[in-house]
Amino acid sequence: MIWIRLASFFMLSGVALGAMGAHALKKRLTADSLASFETGVMYQIIHALALFVIAWLITQSSDPKVSIAGAVITAGIVLFSGSIYVLALTNIKWVWPLTPLGGIAFMIGWGILLLSQYDKFG
Repeated sequence: MIWIRLASFFMLSGVALGAMGAHALKKRLTADSLASFETGVMYQIIHALALFVIAWLITQSSDPKVSIAGAVITAGIVLFSGSIYVLALTNIKWVWPLTPLGGIAFMIGWGILLLSQYDKFG
């Protein structure tokens, strides 16, 4: 199932990136950049857990909104956390607009997931 694979990938890479930030990058990044990097890791892991929930919900419901929510949350991880990693590690400024777009994707994904469950439970 795609959602379990994606969730597992994002969890694995999130833990690896978290360890890298805590050890290898601690002396290489400014305090602000390191804090941003850690925020990216935290949001990646939280939303990877959401993908596991989505994988389970798909077994309980045939509502296509559940998969749509998964896709939008996946886009949020790539845009939000990915842009933060690029900014922290390279200081390439043109990626900064992707961060709020990723945050918006997270909110839209959660909203779609809420609607999918509201339809089911009233």
